[in-house]
Amino acid sequence: MKTLIVYAHPEPRSFNRALLDTSLHVLKEAGHAVELSDLYAMGFNPVANAADFTERRFPDQLQYDREQKQASQRQGFSDDIQSEIDKLLRCELLILQFPLWWFSVPAIMKGWIDRVFANGTVYGAGGKRFDQGGLKGRKAMLSFTTGCFPEMMESDGLLGQRDVILWHLHHGTFGYSGLQVLQPFVGWSIQYSDAAQRHALLEAYAARLRGIAHEDSMPAHTLAEFGPDWRLKPGIEPRTVGHRRPDAQETR
Repeated sequence: MKTLIVYAHPEPRSFNRALLDTSLHVLKEAGHAVELSDLYAMGFNPVANAADFTERRFPDQLQYDREQKQASQRQGFSDDIQSEIDKLLRCELLILQFPLWWFSVPAIMKGWIDRVFANGTVYGAGGKRFDQGGLKGRKAMLSFTTGCFPEMMESDGLLGQRDVILWHLHHGTFGYSGLQVLQPFVGWSIQYSDAAQRHALLEAYAARLRGIAHEDSMPAHTLAEFGPDWRLKPGIEPRTVGHRRPDAQETR
């Protein structure tokens, strides 16, 4: 399986780096072809700007998504973006490795998504989204560390349910672009873990990766399950953490 790992952590000796090194070793040992984008080491620029395009359709006002669409049609991205798009399109599995900051990815990784998940390539007009998105047929997984304990991300926990917290990434980024989403791997409460606990986490991640090619994806809805009113069709039961039927009070 061709795998792209996008890694974002500013500290080379972090536990995130240990997770990355584990994934590189295990996946290559299992025969996977692995590419790596180490965003801090690359000095990746996360700021979307006019220089992202070799030519402009709208030179008087930057309309970023529309410029992305034209660049997708004309090979008009700057070299740094095109290189990352090429990696993304080559992969069969995408892994994002990062520390969870403010319930999301670090800014440098968010900028990678903004610039690389381009309109016209990853999503676009004509229904190019969700199960018809530009990355359909591929899988994706989040692997991240967090300072909180697992109980804090239960449905009755202080921070709220884990999959609700991750919905904007699982559904709004991966799912929207056509990726099949795998369950995340979470390194809980790293700063409170001793050496033995950290070693056990690395072993668990290695075991997970050895079987990842055969994992089933998380439940998702297809475009065909929604009607012209953009709602789930009658008879389709919601099966994701982000979908439910509104109650009578909400429909008034």
